[in-house]
Amino acid sequence: MTTLPDQRPESPGGAIVHNLPFPRDLNEQALALLKQMSPLQIEQAYQITYLHSYGQDSPFFAGLTNGVFLGSRDAKTGYTYANPRGHDMYTGDETQWIMLPNEGKVHAFTVCHFGSEEFLPECPYILALIEFEGANTLFLTRLMGLDPEAASLDWIGLKVKARYLRNSKLKPTDVYFVPA
Repeated sequence: MTTLPDQRPESPGGAIVHNLPFPRDLNEQALALLKQMSPLQIEQAYQITYLHSYGQDSPFFAGLTNGVFLGSRDAKTGYTYANPRGHDMYTGDETQWIMLPNEGKVHAFTVCHFGSEEFLPECPYILALIEFEGANTLFLTRLMGLDPEAASLDWIGLKVKARYLRNSKLKPTDVYFVPA
């Protein structure tokens, strides 16, 4: 005969409970006061697995993973985007994928002294708009290899080259730029 446990195992993790008054003596008056008890507030970690699709932009991220920088071009007008776009913003026509050069130049930049949770440990950091030969739009990206505390207008027009994360995260941050 199998002996079944008569007690559920407990672990040290769990919810942190706030504001939990409860009377020690459960007389009639105390039981009546329970109706006036404040709502319990429970703080606990929450995690969810989220399935995300890049849809029509998937080739852009596959390109970054393989060290290839892809842009989009309207076949009729030749308008070229330095970021993934499935359709031209002026004509609405479907765009075609094209390879952009791995080199460009800094069009504008800013030094970020505060950032999202992902970038907070790296503050200050530099965000730059990169322009490419033959592209009509700019690409917003991280600029590495320069001291954010020594920002200079001399950086405008600086030639830069793309670098790619070795271990892709399938995010726009898989590519960044450094001085060429």
